[in-house]
Amino acid sequence: MVAQVNNHMYAQNEIDALRYSQVNFGGTARFSSMSGAFGALGGDFSVLSTNPAGIAIYRKSEFTFTPSFFSKKTTSNFSGNMLDDYKYSVNFSNAGIVLAYYETETKNAWKGIMFGFGYNRLNNFNQRISMDGKNDKNSLLDIYLSDAQNSGGDTNAMDPFGTQLALSTLAIWRDSASGNFYHHIQGIYGEEQSKQVTSSGAMGETVFTLGGNYDDKLYMGMTVGIPHIRYNEESNYQEIADTNALNGFKSFELNQELRTTGVGFNLKFGMIYKPTDWVRMGGAFHSPSYFNMHDDWSSSMTTHFSNPNQDFTSESPTGLFDYSLVTPMRAIGSIGFVIKKMGLVGIDYEFVDYPSASLSSSKYKYLNENKAIRGKYIEGNNIRFGTEWKLAPMSIRAGAAYYSSPFKRGTGNDNRYRMDYSAGIGFRDEKFFLDFAYVFSQTTDNYYFYDAAITSPSVNTSTSSSVLMTLGFKF
Repeated sequence: MVAQVNNHMYAQNEIDALRYSQVNFGGTARFSSMSGAFGALGGDFSVLSTNPAGIAIYRKSEFTFTPSFFSKKTTSNFSGNMLDDYKYSVNFSNAGIVLAYYETETKNAWKGIMFGFGYNRLNNFNQRISMDGKNDKNSLLDIYLSDAQNSGGDTNAMDPFGTQLALSTLAIWRDSASGNFYHHIQGIYGEEQSKQVTSSGAMGETVFTLGGNYDDKLYMGMTVGIPHIRYNEESNYQEIADTNALNGFKSFELNQELRTTGVGFNLKFGMIYKPTDWVRMGGAFHSPSYFNMHDDWSSSMTTHFSNPNQDFTSESPTGLFDYSLVTPMRAIGSIGFVIKKMGLVGIDYEFVDYPSASLSSSKYKYLNENKAIRGKYIEGNNIRFGTEWKLAPMSIRAGAAYYSSPFKRGTGNDNRYRMDYSAGIGFRDEKFFLDFAYVFSQTTDNYYFYDAAITSPSVNTSTSSSVLMTLGFKF
């Protein structure tokens, strides 16, 4: 959401807070092929971002590097009109090194100490949504008209990223005969509305992890995380007028751009306990992430008239703002089973306190936005399951994950859960390994062209596919 009429000097709201609070733990192909269910298993670089105690499972040092290919398909349904769109990207899901010191023959109960650092990807924002349909009830210009009426005729009090543009391009105008009363150009509803939203970027985390192995029974670890955000969004909104529009009005277009960057800090603590050789139990706590954020955004509008054949264009100033974001704490409980040297089974449960996210700034209080976070969101309950079976020199893997909706019932998005399905294979010897993974995700979301209070949602179903390859060396 680039601009709000009731908050037109700032672009941040509860939607942005949720975007950066939802984490899709990525990393190596092995981790991804088991849907990330490694909280009690460990021994993979990705666990440095989930349960840092997993680093203490290592007995040899290791380097990993994971390129990946990502594709996402969205299907929108607005007023019965279906549209598909696609977005592709190539990126790095993981790169890191673990340095392990482990002694088998020692009288000391502390068997080893391990240190790791590197990068894990936490979210992929690449997506394109296209929506189109007829609307015989309202128009985006109704929003600008209301803002103009409430301004008391003071242009400077109007939204410079919407209402002022509509006024400059004659999409709305002031009735001089009746004082501060405004009209908009649509005249009669029934216009065709279309919108395309293209987003790109990612959220990743640089990790520094220290772990220790006590008597091959208790494994402990701590991660200092430096998460970073890069998000870009471009949207094009268009209304094509009904034939009964006023003054030869044909259509208008609104183009919006948003660019967000952020760097944060968090701490993660974890433990794994092995009561027997075949059972492992794990737990991890993630502190909130504290981000310093920067946004810049802008808008432009163009109207098209046929009588006479003329176009009007207006551009907004560039909005710039620095602010702080706190994303939720997380807690993860896990159990793992090691079936001799044949296979692994892992199950993770994750709790996420979405309502605790908050926005803040010394220049703006964010009272309404933080109130919306508390009012719309609910705690998340996520479950991940994964398994691996060894058929030397190959291993086969599979997994599934369920991520509950962060929305409260009655908010219009409470059906927004996500399902992940994954599979993969790997080839390993004493010094080298090569792993492949495929991850398929599916979710449903409601997207509103503008104000949710007056417009019907476009119901968007998105499916994504990720193909990952990890190249690793042990030393």
